[in-house]
Amino acid sequence: MVYWRTPGFYNRIGAYPIGVSTKRMPAKVSEIDRLNKLEPQVITEIHDQYYPEIFRFARFRVSDETIAEDIASEVFMRFLEAVRKGQGPKTNLKMWLIRTASNTINDHYRKVYRHPLEESSDFMENRKDLYLMHMDPVILTEQEETNRSVRMAINQLTDMQKMVVTLRFGNQYSLEETAQIMDKEINTIKALQFRALESLRRILGSELP
Repeated sequence: MVYWRTPGFYNRIGAYPIGVSTKRMPAKVSEIDRLNKLEPQVITEIHDQYYPEIFRFARFRVSDETIAEDIASEVFMRFLEAVRKGQGPKTNLKMWLIRTASNTINDHYRKVYRHPLEESSDFMENRKDLYLMHMDPVILTEQEETNRSVRMAINQLTDMQKMVVTLRFGNQYSLEETAQIMDKEINTIKALQFRALESLRRILGSELP
């Protein structure tokens, strides 16, 4: 359930949703100014524009779609709380959201490491649901184990390498888009990607495309 858009939450920050705009607005200074004034319409616009990207970012890093949805919702709750406290993004809105998503994912994995049976239970439940859809459980197990191994390997990368891998291969951003989001030179992104893939090859002990 998405809690951040409930009336109670808006009541806490002193703003109420007044409708959803279909206009895509870039993260310009004027938008940041409106955001800092807690204008409810711009808050709604930002959510509708960036939620799909934040969800894809999270989904690439976690094994369960529901968990990815929870993480994306948590990102926007943190976003609204930060804005209310005057600690929200100043210039690069997308980068702020993605960094927050990355931190939220790290928090999730710290929780999983403390309670490993919870993740195993979710995995078995997903396998059961897919089996009921007449899919081969052996193939599903192999695929899930491969995906799990890749995600665990990604978690061993540096924060910047995780970010590049997720943006490039999870969100499928170009080098130029990734560089803009991360506020880095394209050559820096290329170097981070190269080192990340080399590290993944060593960790996984297999060739990556």
